[in-house]
Formats: sequence, structure tokens, C-alpha cells
Amino acid sequence: MRGLVQGVGFRPRVWHLAQQAGLVGEVLNDGGGVLIRLRAGGEALMQALHENSPPLARIDALELRVYTGPLPESGFHIVASAGGAARTGISPDAATCPDCLAEVNDPHNRRHRYAFTNCTNCGPRLSITRAIPYDRAHTTMAAFPMCPACQAEYADPANRRYHAQPNACPDCGPQLALVDATGQPLSGDPLAQAAALIKAGKIVAIKGLGGFQLAADASNEAAVSHLRARKRRPGKPLALMLRDMDMAAKTVALDAPARALLQNWQAPIVLLARIGKVAPSVAPGQPRLGVMLPNTPLHHILMQALDHPLVLTSGNVSGDPQIIDNSEALQKLGCIADYFLLHNRDIANRMDDSVVQMAGNTPQTLRRARGYAPAPLQLHKGFADLPPALAMGADLKNTFCLLKNGQAIVSQHMGDMKSPQTQRDVRHNLALYQKMYDFIPVRVAVDMHPGYFSTRLGQKMGEVVPVQHHHAHIAAVMAEHGLPPNAGPVLGVVLDGLGYGADGTIWGGEFLLADFRQFKRLAHFPPIALPGGDKANTQPWRNLFAHLRAAFGPDADLREQFGPLPVLDRLEAKPLQMLGQMIDQNLNSPVASSAGRLFDAVAAALGLCFERQTYEGEAAMQLQAMAETCTSETGTYLIYTGKGLTWEKLWSGIFYDISNGVATGRIARRFHNALVQGIVRNTLAIAEDKNLQTVVLSGGVMQNRLLFSETRRLLQASGVAVLSPVHYPANDGGISLGQATIASASMQAS
Repeated sequence: MRGLVQGVGFRPRVWHLAQQAGLVGEVLNDGGGVLIRLRAGGEALMQALHENSPPLARIDALELRVYTGPLPESGFHIVASAGGAARTGISPDAATCPDCLAEVNDPHNRRHRYAFTNCTNCGPRLSITRAIPYDRAHTTMAAFPMCPACQAEYADPANRRYHAQPNACPDCGPQLALVDATGQPLSGDPLAQAAALIKAGKIVAIKGLGGFQLAADASNEAAVSHLRARKRRPGKPLALMLRDMDMAAKTVALDAPARALLQNWQAPIVLLARIGKVAPSVAPGQPRLGVMLPNTPLHHILMQALDHPLVLTSGNVSGDPQIIDNSEALQKLGCIADYFLLHNRDIANRMDDSVVQMAGNTPQTLRRARGYAPAPLQLHKGFADLPPALAMGADLKNTFCLLKNGQAIVSQHMGDMKSPQTQRDVRHNLALYQKMYDFIPVRVAVDMHPGYFSTRLGQKMGEVVPVQHHHAHIAAVMAEHGLPPNAGPVLGVVLDGLGYGADGTIWGGEFLLADFRQFKRLAHFPPIALPGGDKANTQPWRNLFAHLRAAFGPDADLREQFGPLPVLDRLEAKPLQMLGQMIDQNLNSPVASSAGRLFDAVAAALGLCFERQTYEGEAAMQLQAMAETCTSETGTYLIYTGKGLTWEKLWSGIFYDISNGVATGRIARRFHNALVQGIVRNTLAIAEDKNLQTVVLSGGVMQNRLLFSETRRLLQASGVAVLSPVHYPANDGGISLGQATIASASMQAS
């Protein structure tokens, strides 16, 4: 049996069911998964396992063969792991299960208040794994020999800790320590002391499951403001940890899907509408909060001592990934945190928190890491016999993907490849994954962008297949929804910030005819210059100037048309003449059909993030939040002409409304309405012309819930089948999945 079947209590479940049925045989882990050898009764056991698998297990494939080797004469036995080609998966890290939490809370249990309590149904997996098979010797728990009591649990097939590799207790397992910013230890219970310090307004760096986190009282504005100032993170929303569902119900709006997401064993951050009061600096200008429940005993014990939500954000230096080492944390976070809650179990693999949201009735994964990675995606059976392919992803929100034996294994989120630390992380994880999965690629898929670090790294690793960025977005969705490698074409609508186009220009608002092997650009957003190049990605006023210049001409007098507007005063204070010359002479002003930069321009026109964005997508998020305050607004602007999309009337309408004092929320909503209607009308026209029945919606801009939900609803109402990302990000975190399937399918074609 293949899939997520190692380290999740699968062998003891087999043993228990086989004992009940009186079967004779044995079960063991090997490089392929879980191997069961029986004298008879295999079909009945397989059925029982499908109906009664362990909570964290997932059966992806089953092979039945005649076995002629030796077997026990009687009884059913669990035997030692065997080697062999690595074909199985490592289970993702899992949040604390109810049984373990009950023990942690029981004063009479030997694991009372023990921060590293776990069993086969929960606890660390990938974060502590160095190799497979998944045995204790191959994890960072190898440094902690089990005491007799833990060893007895580990050796008893009837115990839920049977072969739980991280099994430990206060007598033999990892230990906590609380120190100040100089590394000097504090006396007393580390968790109780940490909670008291947080209540007192201090910032505490916590070594969590997959890396350090920075914690502060979310009800204390001074503490949150200090955290922002010290971390140099002025505006990006901060995630919150909530003690339990009662605290969650007082903080955010909960419905059944939200409750299920918060309480499942992955325990992701979930974006939900705020209803309770937290410090204003937690999520400035945003109607939603990113909240999660405790995912380790450490967090449960800490939160039980707190009466308010806890800010829990990544413990990193801006631009770098989470820190995982104690000494590095003290060195680099000492200027941010007042105190450090440390432990002595090494983190083998950095794991960020996963982030999800609901868009209408559809869940969307925004960041896939802890709890989800590296669970494999079982592809259509047509991929099963294709040669292995490696995909390197993009340079933002980087992931890589291994495709082998009909499975796609997408790595955890690693972040921005501009950071040397992230680059080291990618190299480390690539080596680990190739070792874990005994993986040697035949082809390596890379983004077409020649400047990407991921592209340059991939070029050193084998025969390279360049894949266009937006084609990869579409293929990722096709793969997730189980389409075969020879599937017919779909119409992909991909909206994002930028991607290197097949013609060497920057794309970002694309309508592509695509299958797994090829694509054709059918339509796109009007290309607009990016004056200053990369600066236009962070300074929305530049995009506003370029859009207005393209819409009204370089010599237009907007004051004469729309009157004296504050936004025009702010623009005229900029070096517009120089920027105009740069655009005319094509100096550091590449044109881009970018949907993301259109959002930036409209946001700047309404006074949002006019000067600069402090984090990616800030202007678009604020524009969406403003639009969502006007749910009854049905007004729109004309952007679809019957021959494609155009921005001239859009900008005329926006500035006419600004000059007439229309509320900015209504203008923001009208812009969203206009874009939805334009996309839908253009999509339906193309689909009819090309006789296409399936539309794929993807790209980072499609994480805008308002835009995505309305676009999907109108397309479905018109009879079109709509596919969109669910378990893999619509942003660049899903790019590697698409690249890998394109590279694999191209080998079938050849």
C-alpha cells in the first residue's frame, strides 16, 4: 500500500484488524510504503483498511502480488522495516490530537504539561525528518533515547504510540528553556513565565514546530506596535493564535466550513471576518484576520494561560525565511524579542504556517506548508509511466515539485529567492527530497525568465524544459483536478503581477488556449508601461501615471476634464516629465499586461498606498477591502468593447466619479464589477469562438475573493465548467506543479 502510510500508525492498524480477523502473516515498512504478507484473507483486510484507516493516513495505490517467500506458521506480526527503492511519502506535521491534549491537561498523567507530547496520530513529521524509511534514527529525535516507559509504549502494537518515532516524555524527551535576549536563563516554569511576560507586554520568540515565531499580546497596541517597529514590518497583517473555538467565536465570524478548517489536523491559518476587538496594528485596514488554533502541546499550554488572542508571526529578519536554530535566533532576533522560549530538539526542515481562505463555497490554499506538505498529489493514471521530472518553480513564493510514478510531490513554501538564506534552503530541501524519494529527474522544468535564481539552479541539474509562467498556472489546475496528460485544451484566464512572456515581454492578464503540452495566447489585458521597472512593483503612483498617460494621451490636461483633484496634485509633485521621456524612449519602462499593476493604479487613484507598498499585494488588498464595504453597489465601468478589453472608459469613469464626490468604496466596488464583467464577457466570447467548454481561473490576482467568486459564478451561470486551484496556491506557490506536469506530458508526446 502506497501513499501516506508511514509514521501514521498504519502498521498497528493492520495488526489490529488482522488479529480481529484471525489472519496469519506480517506487516512491515519498506521503500515503497507498507508491505503486508498474508496466507489468505487479503481482500477482506484491504476493504477493512479502506474503511478504517488511521486519521493521518491516505491510501493512494494498492498492488496485489503472489508471494512465495517464508511466512509465520501462526499469528500476525509486525516486523522490522526493509530497504528498497523509496516510493512512499512522509506524512506532514500534524496538530495535537484530542487524546494527547487530554493527557497534557491531566494532572495525574505523566505527560501533564509536557510540551512535546505526541503519538502516531499527531506531532512532528517532516519538520524532524532527515531520511526514510521514517524511523527514529532518521529524525532529530535520535538524540533522545527513550526511557523504559516510552520504550514499552513504542513496542506495544496495541498502544497508540506504537512506533511513534517522536515519542517522548519529561524523563527522556526534549526540554524547554526560557532565556533573555542575552541568552541568560530565567528560573521557574518556562511556559508559565513566558505567558506572564506576554501579558506584561513583552515580545517572546518561541521555537515552534517548524521555526521560530514572534509572540505578543494581540490586545496590547503598544506591544504589537513595538513588534512591528522592531521587525520593520509596518503594514502586513499579523497572524493570530486563538486558545480554542470559544475564543475564536468571539474574535472572527465562524460558519461550518470555517470551523472545519480551523479544527482539522492541519491547523492552518484561516482568513476570516473580524468581529472581536484586537489591537489596531494587528491588521491595518483589513476586515479579515488570519487566525489559527494551537498546533502543538507547547502552544496549547501557553494559550491556556492567556485571556486574549496572541500575535504569532514568523521569527525572521525581513526578507529571510524563518530561523530554526537557537543560536542564530539569539543572534538575529535579539533586537526584536525581549525573551526566548527555546527547546533542544533540532528542526531538520523549516516549515511555515499554511494559510487558507474560503472564496464563496470554495476553499483556497494561499500558502501550502505545515500540515499539507509534502503530501503527494495522485495524478491521473496517464502520468504513472512517464519518466520522472523535477520542476523548480518561480522566484517568489518558491516551491519545487518532484513528479514520479504518477505522483506530484510539491515542497513546502520556501519564499523569495532573492534571499541567500532561501536559496540555501532550496538547495537543502532539494537534496533532502531527492534522498527521501530516491529521485533522479530525466527532465528539469524551469520558468522562462532568464534572471530567476530557480531557473539558473535548474539549468545545472539536467535537461532543461523552459515553461511559460502562465501556462504553468493553468497546467497546475488541470493536474489538481485529475485531467490526463493528453487532455484537450482549456481556456485559461490567468491574472497576476507578472510573468515572463513567450515574446520576451511581461505578461499578467492572460487568456490562453492550453493543454499540458502547449499553449496559445488568444487575448490579454492592454499592455501598459512600468516606468522605473521594478520600482513600479512597489510604488503604485508610477502605475497610475502610466495608465492615465496611456488612456488619455501624453498631453492631456486632466484638470480641464475633471477639475482640481487632490490625486492630480500628488501626481504632479512627481518627476512626470522624466518618466514620460523614459516611456517614450523605452528606457527601463517595459510594457506589461499586468493585472496586478492595474489594481495598484486604481488603488493609487483612490489614495490607497499612493507612495509605496510595504508588502506584496498591499494596494490590491486594501482596494478589495474597500470594495467589500459596498455590497449593494451594482454600478460598473465599460471595459469590454466586443473586440477585447480596453482601459480608456474605465479611467474616464473612475475620474468622473472621483470629481463628483462618489464614495471611494463605491468606486472600488464599481471597478471590481467592471473587471468581473469584462473578464466574463471576453471569456465567453473566446470560448464560443473556439468551442471550449472548460475555463481555468488562476494566478495570484484570483486570490481576490470578490473578483474570483463573482467571475466563477457568472461563468458557471452561462453553462461553462470552471476549474480553479483548491489545495495548491493560485499564486506562484503552485507554479512548480504545473511546470512538472508540462515537462512530464512533453515526454509522452516525444
